[in-house]
Amino acid sequence: MTSLNFIGGEKGGVGKSVVARVLAQYFIDKGRAFTGFDTDRSHASFTRFYADYAAPVVVDSYEGLDTIAGEFEALEDGSEEGAKCVIVDLAAQTAAPLARWIQDSDLLTVMQELGVQVNFWHVADAGKDSVDLLDKLLATYGAGPNYFVVRNLGRGSDFKQLDQSDAMSNALALDAKVITLPCLHEASMRKIDRQNSSFWAACNAKQGPDALGLLERQRVRTWLKNAYAALDSLALA
Repeated sequence: MTSLNFIGGEKGGVGKSVVARVLAQYFIDKGRAFTGFDTDRSHASFTRFYADYAAPVVVDSYEGLDTIAGEFEALEDGSEEGAKCVIVDLAAQTAAPLARWIQDSDLLTVMQELGVQVNFWHVADAGKDSVDLLDKLLATYGAGPNYFVVRNLGRGSDFKQLDQSDAMSNALALDAKVITLPCLHEASMRKIDRQNSSFWAACNAKQGPDALGLLERQRVRTWLKNAYAALDSLALA
């Protein structure tokens, strides 16, 4: 399935880059071709961990954002060249310039004509801001794209406020899919982050000051396995 995946949530600290990294590792392990784009100028988390697959893009420049859609150029003339999937790791507070670009470019229509599935991933913590921002996302794009709501257990455990909200009801009415990203032990995640390594490399590296121990590596594998089970329900690969 050819897809364009915007990994958002608008506010900082909800785990957007972690979801982008998990999705990247999922595609790699499934043998699925993809290209990644990183819009975070401050941290560039996606390109740090998946440098062979991701490149930075300037979100407030139409020319920069156009490179994202350019990954599907080959589909226009029937060529089999080019990435089958694209992952865009959205930085905080990028919703407004992204929406202007999408609307001015009529991106959703273009992608539909090319047979590309557009997926908006709303990564949520357990706070009210995530509820309000989901409502804003749905109001901006309405019916047409696919919506994936990600309850990130690494950023909260009680999601009743989100689950019982009008925003969630509206999302489900638009056939949104809701998944849960399990929480990885914080110390292990910190070590992986200090390594600037992919999840695969973290599971296999045994040398270095931040190398994971035997059971830490197993916990990461188990975490990925559970995350993959959630992603499998979305039929992405």
